[in-house]
Amino acid sequence: MTIADTAAPALPDALSPGRLFIGGAWRDASDGARTDVVAPATGAVLTQVAKATLADVDAAVAAARAAFDSGVWSGLSGRERSRILRKAHDLIRAHTEELAQAESQDVGKPITLARVVDVEHSALQYEYAASLGQHLDGSVRETPGNTHAYVRREPLGVVAAITPFNFPLILSSTKIATALIAGNTVVHKPASDTPLSALLIAEILQEAGVPDGVFNVVTGSGADLGDRLVTHPDVDKVAFTGSTEVGAHVAELAGRALRPVTAELGGNAANIVFADADLDQAIGAIIPAFVFNAGQFCMAGPRLLVERPLYETVLGILEQAVPGVPFGDITAPDTVIGPLASQKQLDKVADLVRQATDAGARVVTGGHPVDLDGGFFYAPTVLADVENDNPAVAQEVFGPVLTVQAFDTEEEAVALANSTPYGLASGIQTTNLAKAHRVAAKLDAGITWVNGWALLDPSVPFGGVGQSGFGREYGPEALESYLRTKSIVFNLDEGAGR
Repeated sequence: MTIADTAAPALPDALSPGRLFIGGAWRDASDGARTDVVAPATGAVLTQVAKATLADVDAAVAAARAAFDSGVWSGLSGRERSRILRKAHDLIRAHTEELAQAESQDVGKPITLARVVDVEHSALQYEYAASLGQHLDGSVRETPGNTHAYVRREPLGVVAAITPFNFPLILSSTKIATALIAGNTVVHKPASDTPLSALLIAEILQEAGVPDGVFNVVTGSGADLGDRLVTHPDVDKVAFTGSTEVGAHVAELAGRALRPVTAELGGNAANIVFADADLDQAIGAIIPAFVFNAGQFCMAGPRLLVERPLYETVLGILEQAVPGVPFGDITAPDTVIGPLASQKQLDKVADLVRQATDAGARVVTGGHPVDLDGGFFYAPTVLADVENDNPAVAQEVFGPVLTVQAFDTEEEAVALANSTPYGLASGIQTTNLAKAHRVAAKLDAGITWVNGWALLDPSVPFGGVGQSGFGREYGPEALESYLRTKSIVFNLDEGAGR
């Protein structure tokens, strides 16, 4: 059976075609333009969405500004906002199948992973954000003399949330839920390739009771709309996830306006396997780390560093195991690896692997596109005998490609792991906990996993160093970036207040 033999469920009515969500109302683009949304699994057009104009962006920001200034959301207590976000959490779970189908078809995710990872994690993020609403307290400070000082934590205002194509549902929830619980209003610009779940979330938030204008969605060109959002005088903060190149551009534009930015950018994480590792457990971390979401994962583990006594053993296991990972039909319940998100991404991965083999890399398995019903599939690939300057090691591949390097000492492993300008994630596979603590402290990464990979929870912050960006998502640390601090000091001398 091929993918074409298995009809995907129809998209929800709200996505046929998708419209802009501005000020609590659904509307077409101001010039009526639409753009195709293509299914990565087949290359066919799924639906169309509105292609917003700059005037539409201005309208969305104006709606968000008016909603914020009115106090209809920011004026609620944290507890009241929590109740609404908890209802949003419940609605996300109630609409799991619609969200999962939209995410699966739009991004090319296997349907099971869309359900148990993307929708589940998004729901958890709204639930966790709701819990933070109970802790939006300030503090009283001891001051000299006859004065009284206290500190308030207040929302920033209008937040521009700009998200990428690979995890549209999860990566929007990290920003939207946290921005909302802090009392901000939001204009969301999803990736032009994968806008569908953003429109369903707009429906859910409206049903949950988020007031009109508090949450808005504009779909269309990333460059034009994104630049307008980042530089708009009524935007108070930018929350961005995407490539390092675009993130640098966003930070530069926002910096000119002295506008705060959080930027979660690219990654090229190393996964270190020491000779004392539990091999079964290590392999269980290695393979998902580079095939999950077809490798389109900023926290993927595409660089495998193996202590020399295990090097050939690990390569042998990967040669046998990787081709057996369920691949292809995203509607099949056991599929793990689906297509890349676009023809552009497929071409990029194929070209980088060609460069890697030209530079001397040995293909252990994979190394080629797969012709499957017009979809954008690339075989999961393991490359051995690579040096640090090999293109597949030096660059972020963002596809199902794993490079394997040997090391001899702990110091060499750390040096290899840190020999990249990126610093988002890292991994250590060892049964020696003292070694794990020691090495983790030396790795230049925002998060390090020990004896596993992608162990994520909304309460645990993550974010990058170096070319992987700045600021943190998740945890109470993320909440702070959506709040500002105001100090209020009273003179209590007699007569001072008269």
